[in-house]
Amino acid sequence: MANCSGCSAPLPTDSITCEYCGSRNDVDLKNIHYYTTHQCESKRTCPRCELPLITIDLKLNGTFLIERCDDCLGLFFDPNELETLLEVTVTNVFTIDKGRLDNTSPLNKNEYSAIYIKCPVCYKIMNRVNFGIKSGVIVDRCKEHGVWLDGGELRNLFEWMKAGGKLLQQEREEQQKKEDQREQDRLKRAAQMQTDAVGVREDVPFTLFGSTLRNSDPDLFEIVQTAIRFFTR
Repeated sequence: MANCSGCSAPLPTDSITCEYCGSRNDVDLKNIHYYTTHQCESKRTCPRCELPLITIDLKLNGTFLIERCDDCLGLFFDPNELETLLEVTVTNVFTIDKGRLDNTSPLNKNEYSAIYIKCPVCYKIMNRVNFGIKSGVIVDRCKEHGVWLDGGELRNLFEWMKAGGKLLQQEREEQQKKEDQREQDRLKRAAQMQTDAVGVREDVPFTLFGSTLRNSDPDLFEIVQTAIRFFTR
């Protein structure tokens, strides 16, 4: 459990705001060993506070720039940056701890209105998407420009990764692929059986009124109707 940087009191698992002194704590970037900030480099605006975002270089395998709001401590990632950060920061996870995943606490968003927020780049309303399986984190995603995380949500995603959440997600995806492939194979077999049945009906000859006919004979339908009328008089 993290402690408040102001009064050292234990922080709640679902919030970055200290219940004792009321200060907000930057718990997300504690997992990052080294980073630097660059004031006034970003023209993007916080979708929560409407303040200019600050550019941060996380120094991951070279320059790795993201944006952060110094007020609410929310973070904005360009496409694929969040996934890259998680993969680089949390390593050597080989097992799935389902008990730990079941107890993952989502961030308490009562301090924010339950509304959709705008992308810091294009200002279009972002979609709310459940990140992974059992992460407990609903991220705000702009399909074109990236992902917004409220303060504390990155910490939750780190914990999700450590508990094997990414492995569980990959396991479910592989299972779904196998189920989809089985369904495709079933449909192919059914279509082939239907094609084979039609081919048999078209190729087998038969004799009617002393004449040898095939199902592909263009006059077959008329001949069969005549035979039916003859035998049902």
